[in-house]
Amino acid sequence: MTTKAHPLLSWSPEAVVFDCDGTLMDTERHWQDARSQVFRQFGLRPLPGFAERAKGVHYTDCGRLMAEESDKPHLAGELTESLLTHFMELVADDPVTMPGAAEFVRRLSGRLPLAVASNCPLEVVEMSLERAGLLHHFRHVVVPDEPSTRAAPGSATVRPKPWPDVYARAAWLCGADPDSTLAVEDSLTGIESARRAGLRVLGVGPRPGEEDASRADLWVTTLHSPVLLAWVRAHVPQQGRSAEG
Repeated sequence: MTTKAHPLLSWSPEAVVFDCDGTLMDTERHWQDARSQVFRQFGLRPLPGFAERAKGVHYTDCGRLMAEESDKPHLAGELTESLLTHFMELVADDPVTMPGAAEFVRRLSGRLPLAVASNCPLEVVEMSLERAGLLHHFRHVVVPDEPSTRAAPGSATVRPKPWPDVYARAAWLCGADPDSTLAVEDSLTGIESARRAGLRVLGVGPRPGEEDASRADLWVTTLHSPVLLAWVRAHVPQQGRSAEG
């Protein structure tokens, strides 16, 4: 089956929910640099394959993973705090969007509800998107609850990916059923989260192995894709206008 004939490209979603890191914003390199700075700061060395294991993981879980794999579990809190500090400094200095992301968002904007579902802290997501000129296109930004609030009695806890919570909440806030909502994701952690929430998934970025790529409904190497832009024109009509509007 060719990409042009793919069933996802004949479907009209009710909402689209984007991941941020590595999907909208080119911040994965900032996380990598921040992790490297933290390892150097504490005199630690990552185990082989650590970068891949850390991709898409909530920063608190990443700090804990860094501590556990370094046999320094008592440093989890300090590593986590340092990781976030270094990352925020890096992204504030150099906010860069992923190829095609800004154009794809602008083409969808006004046609249907858009939201962001991220494992990053809210202030990081909003700062990144604001500096990139994209924040106003999104009706909602959903992030996990901070660890101190996750066990609050009577609260509807929002857990980080790969739990489905951020995607389920984003679809609900957009007024769309999960199975009528498209997730746009670059990480396997995020794809698992979206699938568990019942969303269809567009994977973006370097194509992984076939087994991993098949976890997404469709995989593209970049959002700057003529196929995707044609899909927007044909199947995501401007609200109140015809499909060619």
